[in-house]
Amino acid sequence: MNNIICIASEFKGNDFLEEAQAAGWHVTLVTRDDLRDSAWAWTSLNDVHFVAKESQEEDYLRAIVNLAGKKRIDHVVGLDEFDVLPAARAREYLQIRKGMSRSHALRFRDKLTMRTVASSNGVDCPEFTGVFNSEDIESYLDRVPAPWIVKPRTEVSAFGIRKCSTKDQVWAVLNDLDNRHTWRDHPSKFLIERFIEGSVFHVDSVIKNGKIVSKGVNQYGTTPFNVAHGGGVFTSATIGYGAKDRKQLEKLNKMLLEALDHKNGVAHAEFLKSDEDGKFYLVEVAARVGGAYIANVHEHACGFNLWREWGKIETETKENPYVPQKAKKDFAAIALALAKDEKPDTSAYDDQEIVYRVDKPRHVGLIFCTKTKKRLDELVSTYTQRITDDFLAVAPVKERYDD
Repeated sequence: MNNIICIASEFKGNDFLEEAQAAGWHVTLVTRDDLRDSAWAWTSLNDVHFVAKESQEEDYLRAIVNLAGKKRIDHVVGLDEFDVLPAARAREYLQIRKGMSRSHALRFRDKLTMRTVASSNGVDCPEFTGVFNSEDIESYLDRVPAPWIVKPRTEVSAFGIRKCSTKDQVWAVLNDLDNRHTWRDHPSKFLIERFIEGSVFHVDSVIKNGKIVSKGVNQYGTTPFNVAHGGGVFTSATIGYGAKDRKQLEKLNKMLLEALDHKNGVAHAEFLKSDEDGKFYLVEVAARVGGAYIANVHEHACGFNLWREWGKIETETKENPYVPQKAKKDFAAIALALAKDEKPDTSAYDDQEIVYRVDKPRHVGLIFCTKTKKRLDELVSTYTQRITDDFLAVAPVKERYDD
């Protein structure tokens, strides 16, 4: 029996675990000890190993090597953004040839590497620079118009991002990081890029043998950056199947994944359409399933479950080859927000197009599915306002770089 180890430093990926078990693999979950009471797909797990909450890449590697002493490991997969590199390092260390190497996976985690590869292959990025040489930084700030963003190269979402309107502000941020005298917060762990106002879209793909076999294209309402910093209702909705923006995004996404040499798995790519020049620019791309229930949205709109397709690809064998799901072309969206109530009651929300309700403490979230884009837009607009009026709570943005 083949043995797969799945690293999950957050509670997610049950559909993946179920597919791996259904494919006949011995499934081992490696997760944090504070997640032991989470609703894992226990019947799909043959073994579970817990690590300390604060475990780093080295700790996960040691745990997996110890497991390898008891049972041969055929594959290691990281289910969360922060698990991509630990999984790749374990594969490399154990000489498992299936999956990306760590240096390859770094293209999907290090935003500076990501932009360097993408821009050199024709994918537009906001003007950017690494934080290494002071003269190069000064030249960049003189050449590229403000405002700028100073952002971590390997963090996720909007955590740790600083928006600066003057050169003095940029240097103040960099000096503050330098004065912390820790490698974790060293300025070189950041990049600087031009801040561009615009609309943000995401393309979520299933990739097999370098070919995109399934994809969904959505547009965010309020951008993730603005929701993270100012609160509000997060929305993501299918864009029109014949829309010009969709065709451009599909082309860009294909160029991007080919440039990054992504052969098998899934990808979540975000692009920004500039209000100023109407061009699309890369925001980021990840070799994992997008968060915020995006997989559920695509499943209702397009008919494929990103987690399950990923699980099938990673556990494919000659005897059990991967067969893509047939796509459909409906429209779906999510409206999601922090709620002021511990268990928000959404029973008064009774439109027939509501196909999923988020069940999570202090969250209110609905997924809609319709046959037309017009009706979808109506629902998103209506429920964004209703959720705001009935439940909305605003929490301050998380800050990783505390003193």
